[in-house]
Amino acid sequence: MRRRILLSMVAALTLTTLVLGVPLAFTAWQWVEDITRNELRNRLHSISEEVMRQETDDGLVPGELNIRSVQLLIPANGKLTIVYPTPQDNARNIDIGEKIVHDPLVESYSMGASGSLRIEVPSGPMHSMQRQALGAVVGLVLISLGAGIAVAVVTARRVADPLRDVAARAARLAMGDFRADPRRHGITELDRVSDVLDSATVEIAGRLQREHSLVADVSHQLRSRLTAVRLRLDELSVNDDPAVVHEAEEAMAQVDRLTDAIDELVRASRDEGAAERDPVPVVAELRSVVAEWRHPFAEAGRKLVLLGDPTLKAPITGSRLREALAVLVDNALMHGDGTCTVSVRTVAGRMDDSDPLVVVEVADEGDGVRDELAPHIFDRGFSAAGSTGVGLALARALIEADGGRLELQRRRPALFAVFLGSSGVASRPIAVGAEPR
Repeated sequence: MRRRILLSMVAALTLTTLVLGVPLAFTAWQWVEDITRNELRNRLHSISEEVMRQETDDGLVPGELNIRSVQLLIPANGKLTIVYPTPQDNARNIDIGEKIVHDPLVESYSMGASGSLRIEVPSGPMHSMQRQALGAVVGLVLISLGAGIAVAVVTARRVADPLRDVAARAARLAMGDFRADPRRHGITELDRVSDVLDSATVEIAGRLQREHSLVADVSHQLRSRLTAVRLRLDELSVNDDPAVVHEAEEAMAQVDRLTDAIDELVRASRDEGAAERDPVPVVAELRSVVAEWRHPFAEAGRKLVLLGDPTLKAPITGSRLREALAVLVDNALMHGDGTCTVSVRTVAGRMDDSDPLVVVEVADEGDGVRDELAPHIFDRGFSAAGSTGVGLALARALIEADGGRLELQRRRPALFAVFLGSSGVASRPIAVGAEPR
């Protein structure tokens, strides 16, 4: 940001310097020439007075002028030409000074009936003075530009450094660092932002504390109720009817999985970011979800298949991935058709030198997502099939909590992709637990 501010100010200073400096340089150049010409006119005026002083009573200049008095008024290396009438009504020219003046600067003066004067001087001294004046203007412009750049550097640092501090503080706040920062920068607007961040820090910290307390209370109540349900199921498991015993054991297994899921979700909600987690085998995390949903698919006359490389790992929270996949598989069961395929593979990262990403794809053979629904499919509360509209929004939130992303890659037939960070293992797609078709 400091560089952008500095470049903007330097560009403005440069433009201003050009707009003002070019006319000023031209004016200085012309000013020196005007001074030189005015000096020559003054000399011609003085010479004309000397010539007319020597006129006779009949208004004519005598045949022999007092040249010495005139020579004193001619500049060095200059040439004066005097044109005056004679009694025979002829014009006579008298040249005083140098015979030839190279690259002359010429000025003329009319004395009326007494004749005229013309003076020639070398233009070199005038051009030298013009160059000196131009150099002075350029020097002044450069000094002004340097002073402006110095002020721009100080201003850019004064503005950019506080902005960087405020941005870093906001980033720390996003990462869960709620420590107060008493620093202020003397800029009213930025100090106001710091005050707002102080208030937001207190408010967010309070809300997170209340949410953590609520999560703990809800998880405790759920575990208590699940424990009571399991005790009732334990009583049914000693029933004389084998069918009742089987259903009771299946129900207890579901209760155990639900209890584990609650514990893992509560624990995951208190974890750090995904970047600090150890990579876990993705396919191994998904096997239990696929096994759990394979029976409902079989009852619907459909298949659920898991494909992928068991060695692929990603720094994720297993419970979050399993819950997100359960949402996607349930969505495929409710709204899709045909075989539902869950595949795990790697794709290239966004940069050439970055590690590949692990992607989990969930696809079916149904009609897919209508075009008007696709832009809103992950919006919380949006549903076109009478459901709550929470599932896909929850799945995306779970994946993003681990630093990944969930996208609708294809509309017809539907293909959802979950992108996770990869541990760099090369992809070797093979079938894992696939059933023959």
